Amino acid sequence: MRVQIIADCYLPSTKSSAKLIHDLGVEFRRQGHDVCIAAPDDSLVSGRVINREEGMTVMRVHSGKMKGTSKYLRGFHESRLSALLWNSCRDVFETHPADLIVFYSPSIFFGALVGRLKRLWGCPAYLVLRDIFPQWAIDAGVLGKGPAYWFFCRKELDQYAVADVIGVQSAANLNYFRDHGWDKRYRLDVLYNWTTLDEQDVPATNFREQWGLQNQIVFFYGGNIGVAQDMDNVVRLADSLRDEPDVHFLLVGDGSEVARLQADVAARGLTNISLRPAVGQREYLGMLSEFDVGLVTLDRHLKTQNFPGKMLGYMYYSKPILASINPGNDLRDVVEQANCGLVCENGDDAELRERALRLARDAMLRQRIGRNGRRLLEDKFAVPRTVQQILTAVGLDHAAPAAMPRAA
Repeated sequence: MRVQIIADCYLPSTKSSAKLIHDLGVEFRRQGHDVCIAAPDDSLVSGRVINREEGMTVMRVHSGKMKGTSKYLRGFHESRLSALLWNSCRDVFETHPADLIVFYSPSIFFGALVGRLKRLWGCPAYLVLRDIFPQWAIDAGVLGKGPAYWFFCRKELDQYAVADVIGVQSAANLNYFRDHGWDKRYRLDVLYNWTTLDEQDVPATNFREQWGLQNQIVFFYGGNIGVAQDMDNVVRLADSLRDEPDVHFLLVGDGSEVARLQADVAARGLTNISLRPAVGQREYLGMLSEFDVGLVTLDRHLKTQNFPGKMLGYMYYSKPILASINPGNDLRDVVEQANCGLVCENGDDAELRERALRLARDAMLRQRIGRNGRRLLEDKFAVPRTVQQILTAVGLDHAAPAAMPRAA
């Protein structure tokens, strides 16, 4: 069977979604299916590049910058994604029909492309919905209910309409569809994030020594540093622990809030928190293997639920999780039932400080709940389970693997 995966990024992008897409594609290929991945890439100078990578066809298409730019420019570039991928890869799409389309949101702008490919190929499409937009932007206060909002709502509904099945990332996200009366209109599936359990290629690194963090308990955050994450939460935590000489907070990533946070850290005179730019995938894995506690933070105003992909990396390396999340997020139930981390609601700074200190001062606690996280990963988030769930949801669980790889 041939599987077409469409996403807004792919390796070597440092976004956690790029790794998710990679692991999903590799697992489809491992199970004997022919895989093609199509994604924009703003690092390309022009045109497209088609490669064979790990037995898969990967089509990267030059696009405008969508990270680290103004929200207006990002919106413009994202709104062109369907047309961009179709115009750049039309010859491949027309000569290499697929039996299944898997498309990933964000972005919300693949509806037109997926609709066209479904008509061309006559195949089902599974939407992996990781980001309920524009609702989260309204909740976080970065978008008002003006013309842009209604345009985004139209595109959101377009992508739902072309999906045969919509895979939300937690049971709590089903409430969003029920609240809008959409639970009868669309086929919904709770599809957790996933990761490979294969031994990963981790370089020998020594970031502790390089950055002067020897003998310190390092709370590590890696990923997007934007509004939805409310990284002020972590800055306040670092400020409250400025007199704890053995505790350090390390934030690695890019995003719209980096410059403002750097200015705030400097204004507070904090030396126990560092912000560093995003790194390549192998360097990131090296960091995960070295440091002590994985951080998760979500804006308290978010009403839709989120299970950050970065948590899978923390669990893979048996790192305990310290999470500060929005009220009602069933991420809390998952973490606490597995006893793989400490969770509190964003806004309760005293509780967050207390839980951070518990983790910093108790090495046995860190080891125990870190091991629990690894067990949870193996039980619930292994990528073979994800592939089988997608195939079952669209009625292709008995489809035959592809006879041969497609030509690049």
